[in-house]
Amino acid sequence: MATLAQAEITLTPSAASRVAAIAARQGKPAILRLAVDGGGCSGFQYKFELADTVAADDTVAETQAVKLVVDPISLDLVRGCAVDYVESLGGAAFKVENPNAASGCGCGSSFSV
Repeated sequence: MATLAQAEITLTPSAASRVAAIAARQGKPAILRLAVDGGGCSGFQYKFELADTVAADDTVAETQAVKLVVDPISLDLVRGCAVDYVESLGGAAFKVENPNAASGCGCGSSFSV
């Protein structure tokens, strides 16, 4: 398991608090997995899920005892990003600020490089 430097990927305190609350409600460990899948309106889409464990080849960032894990293939597409949790009039969601994305869609869940 590789540990990410904070400069490479970040889980904001807001996102960490939300993951902790969701994990506690579901009786799961506070581990958020970020993956990138092909598809979406811009070519790639972000996929979030609670993980039960950290895989041996995952890269890990930790904020407030909450882990953000990324597989090696997805890491190339999200290196340098910050995962945040934002609430607005339009709703609440995890948001990825990705410096590698050349463009994104209006909903913020897909991007292109």
